[in-house]
Amino acid sequence: MLDTNDLPPLRYRPAAGTARTGYPGLRPASKVLKRGHVHREGVLPLQCDVLFEQDAEVQLRDGTRIYVDVFRPVEAHDCPVLIGWSPYGKQFGPLNLDTFQHPARMDVPRQLEDGLNMFEAPNPSYWVSHGYAVISPDPRGIFSSEGDIHLWGEREARDEYDLIEWAGTRAWSNGKVGLAGNSYLAMTQWFVAAQRPPHLAAIAPWEGASDLYRDSSCRGGIPETVFSPAILGTLPGERRIEDAQVMQAEHPLYDSYWRDKAAALSRIEVPAYVTASWTNLVHTAGTLRGWSQLGSTRKWLRVHNTHEWNDLYNPANVEDLRRFFDHVLKGLDNGWQATPPVRLTVLDPGHADVVYRAEDTFPLARQELLPFYLTAEGSLERATPKQEAALSYDSADATGIKFRVTFDRLTEITGHVKAKLWVEAPDHDDMDLFVTVRKLDAHGQVQSAHVVTGASHEGPNGRLRVSMRRLDPERSRPELPVHAFDTVQKLSPGETVPVEIDVWPMSMRWHAGETLELTVNGVDTLVRPELPQLPALPTLNKGAHVVHVGGRYDAHLLLPFVSPA
Repeated sequence: MLDTNDLPPLRYRPAAGTARTGYPGLRPASKVLKRGHVHREGVLPLQCDVLFEQDAEVQLRDGTRIYVDVFRPVEAHDCPVLIGWSPYGKQFGPLNLDTFQHPARMDVPRQLEDGLNMFEAPNPSYWVSHGYAVISPDPRGIFSSEGDIHLWGEREARDEYDLIEWAGTRAWSNGKVGLAGNSYLAMTQWFVAAQRPPHLAAIAPWEGASDLYRDSSCRGGIPETVFSPAILGTLPGERRIEDAQVMQAEHPLYDSYWRDKAAALSRIEVPAYVTASWTNLVHTAGTLRGWSQLGSTRKWLRVHNTHEWNDLYNPANVEDLRRFFDHVLKGLDNGWQATPPVRLTVLDPGHADVVYRAEDTFPLARQELLPFYLTAEGSLERATPKQEAALSYDSADATGIKFRVTFDRLTEITGHVKAKLWVEAPDHDDMDLFVTVRKLDAHGQVQSAHVVTGASHEGPNGRLRVSMRRLDPERSRPELPVHAFDTVQKLSPGETVPVEIDVWPMSMRWHAGETLELTVNGVDTLVRPELPQLPALPTLNKGAHVVHVGGRYDAHLLLPFVSPA
C-alpha cells in the first residue's frame, strides 16, 4: 500500500453528468416495501417486507458526504451487512443488463433480479429475507455524493473503509460486514480488504482484476483505449472524474500511479469466496492472482464455465454464496468448512465440460510443465528443431502464423501458459504481439467454448509490446513471466530479441485426434460479448513481423499438463 502523499497529482475531466439518467436528486426517506412488490416491470417480486432507507447520509473521514441506500429487515436487528461498492449508481445508474447489446441479456432473465439491485450487485430482497442488511452506495462524486470521482487505489479504498466502519457500528448491525459483487465491485474488494477495516469480516470478489495496469489498462504494455473509456465515460456525476485516459498517456510505465492501482493482496486476512472463469477478457488473470496471493488462510475458489453476469445471478450460486456468508458472518455450523478449497471447471469444447472438480489449490501441484518447440513447418514438437528458420507475417493481417500439435490421447492442460518467441521487426523499432491458443477438432475446425447465447471463447491469449519485454526476475516463474514495465527497449535495425509472453491461465481438454493450435499475429481479434460493436484495439505495428525458430532460437510454448487426480 502506498501513502497517497507519494502519488502523482491526478488529472481530472468533467464527469458524464446526470441529466440523461432521469435522476430526480436526493430524496431521503424511510419506508417499507411490502412482500410481493414489483419494483420494475418483469423483475422478481420482493421475497419479504424490506425496510428501505433511501439516501442515508454517510460522512467520510475528510468531511465529504456520500449517500447510500440501506435495505434491511423490518424488525430484526443484529444483522450482518453486505456492501457492493459501485460507481454505476445505486438507483438511476446508466448501466444495467439491458444497456449492453446482447439480445438475451447474457442469459440472465429479468426474473433473476429484484430491481433494487445495482448493476453487477446482489439482489437486496433475497439477502434481507435471510436476515442480512444490504447497503448500496453512491461513492464520492457519483450523483449527489460530494467530491470528485476516483478510480481504484488507496483514495477510493479509504472511502469504502469508512463506509464499512459506518455500517459495522449501526445499532441494527451485528458488527460484521461482508463485501459482494462482480467486476468493478469485485476489484475494489481487493483494495479495501488490504487496508483491514476492523468491521470487515469477509469478501466475495466475483471476477475482479487486481492489478489495473497488468490486467486491463496496459496489459502486456499495450495501452487499452477502447473498452475502458466506453465504460468509465458513463459514470454519473456533476463534478469531476479522474481522467484515466490522460493518466494512462502520462504514465506509460509502471510507476507509483500504477502501483497504487495494484492491490496489496498478501495483506488480506479475512475469509474469501473467490469466483473466476477462463473466458473473461478483463478479469481472469487478476482474479486468479488474487486467489493465489491472498494472505488469508480461509479462502475458497470456484471456477465456472459461463459469463460473469449469468453466473452471478444463477440461483444455485447465490445459495452457495449464502452458505459462505452464513458461516463467516453469522457463525452458523452449516458444513461450509467441508467445501473443497478449489472447485475447478475444465473446458472441453465440442464435448461436455468437467464442472467443479475438487482440488486442493491452483495451480495444481501435480502439473507437469513441458515445452513444445515451434518449427519451420508450423508444428509444435517436443524436441528442439535443429533447422533455423525465419517466418514472417504481415502485422496488419489477423491470420499471422500458426503452429500445431495433434494429441493421440485424452489430454488436459490446466494452469499458466507461456510463449517464448524470438522476434524481429524489419520495418519498425517496436512490435505489438498477440498470441492465442485454440482447440481444433479432428477435421481442423476451431472448437470454441460456449459462454452464453451468441457468445463463445476461442481460447486463452496473451499480448506484449516488445519494447516492454524486460522481466522482473524476482517475481517471474518459468511458466509465468512477470514484466517490469519500467523500461522502454526499442529495437535496432536487424535486431532479433527473445520475448516471453504470459498467456492467461486456462483449463481445457483435448481428445485423441484433436489439435492444439498456437497463433502469433499483430492484431487483437478478441470480441467482447457485452460490447461487440467496439473497434479493435489500436497497435503501433508497421510492416512485417519475423519470428525466428529452431537452432539457436528456442521458441516454444510451455504447457502445464495434468494427469488425472
